[in-house]
Formats: sequence, C-alpha cells, structure tokens
Amino acid sequence: MATVELSFTALPAHVRTARLVATAVARRSGVDESLLDEVRLAVGEACSRAVEGHQLYCPAEPVRLALTDVAGRFEVEVTDTCAPNGLTDGEAGGTAEDGSPDESGLAGLPAGLGMAVLASLADDVQISATSSGTRIRMSWPSAGSRLAG
Repeated sequence: MATVELSFTALPAHVRTARLVATAVARRSGVDESLLDEVRLAVGEACSRAVEGHQLYCPAEPVRLALTDVAGRFEVEVTDTCAPNGLTDGEAGGTAEDGSPDESGLAGLPAGLGMAVLASLADDVQISATSSGTRIRMSWPSAGSRLAG
C-alpha cells in the first residue's frame, strides 16, 4: 500500500480529523478491529503533543502525519517541524541515566510520561529529534503479519 500523508494546521480541532483518517487507513490495512481504539488514541496523543508544540513555537507550520502499511506492519509517523525549547538533533529521544527514553522538553510533558502513554498503546514506539522538530513513529501488526504467522 502507498503511504497516506496528511498535513494540517496546528489546531486542536484537526487532531480529531487525524484520528479518523488514521483509523480508516488502519482498518483498510488490515489492523485487527480490537486494536483500532489503540491506534486512534495513540495518534490523538501524538498529534496533540505536536499541535501543542506548534502553537507555542511555530503556529504557521503544519503538523505532518504519514500512514503506511509495510511488511505486515501499520506504521504511523507524526512529525512536527518546530524545535521546542531549542532542541536540536540528539537532545530528545536519547536515553536517560536509567536507560529509559529521554524526552524531556517534548511538548511540555514531564520526561517519560508521553512515551509511557504511547508505549502502552502501540507495539513499537520511537521518539526522535530531528534538526527541525520531533518525530514520533508507532506501529501495529496488520493483515500481512497475521497471515504470515
């Protein structure tokens, strides 16, 4: 399946649209019905965090969402294009002293809180800093992985 891309103005009202589109694409990709609420919640959380950061630091820039079904996995990538608190590559998404992901400063959340919420909703979650913002990548099994297993 091709990637479905969505970019939207950083307004809370658009988070609902992102959740609806992600759920529809996940369903079409063969994500089990029992996981669709998790997809919806995780996309809503990731997009809300991006919207919050954009409203504070770069309200004119769009939030980007990419949805792909690759090798039996439904992948969601939420990318903001602003660097909150002056973050640069490597300052977020690294590891803390205890080995857990370090996301201090991301969209105003306490370190680890957003990652814990997302990790409880998705099979695989990666949060990383880019030179211009933050990328959250999440994935769930889709029809291809269930058929192979």
